Amino acid sequence: MVDTVIRNWWAFILRGAIAIIFGILAFVWPGITIAALVFLYGFYALLDGIFAIVSAIRAAGAGQRWFYLVVEGILGIAAGIISIVWPAITALVLVFIIAFWAILTGALEIMAAVRLRREIDNEWALGIAGVISVVFGVVMLIWPGSALLSFVWLIGLFAILFGISFIAIGWRLKGLNDLRGGSGRLTPVA
Repeated sequence: MVDTVIRNWWAFILRGAIAIIFGILAFVWPGITIAALVFLYGFYALLDGIFAIVSAIRAAGAGQRWFYLVVEGILGIAAGIISIVWPAITALVLVFIIAFWAILTGALEIMAAVRLRREIDNEWALGIAGVISVVFGVVMLIWPGSALLSFVWLIGLFAILFGISFIAIGWRLKGLNDLRGGSGRLTPVA
């Protein structure tokens, strides 16, 4: 799994950039309707889930562990489809969908970070992204009735922080990939 993750460093940067764009849009247009927010979130979760599934397929093809990536991908795709198919969903239900998605994917990211830490010294970015996801989800569960503006800003802040963390891990993985000759594999020094 680690070799595949390292080789696909660009996917982390792309996921991070998508999250940051989503977060900025939430701040730039705080007065958007809940239906527009549901669509924005739905497309974000759908794209994030697709990238996780692609990573899982590549990991499986390389004979590496892929299960957690599939679970993360399925959760993201399901959350995205539900949000897009039922745009009239209430804000409270959306809060719970987002909260549970963030907690579950955050826990999976923390588990992946523990595995990755065995390969990359002083690695912290993926673990931080997982902690941010879990904390965000818990906060959403504790205060589900918050005002729509706070809700939009909280989602925007989460997406930006998550995106920064994923871009950081992507750059770290790119550096490791470059050190390994672009293959993601540790090449022996002659």
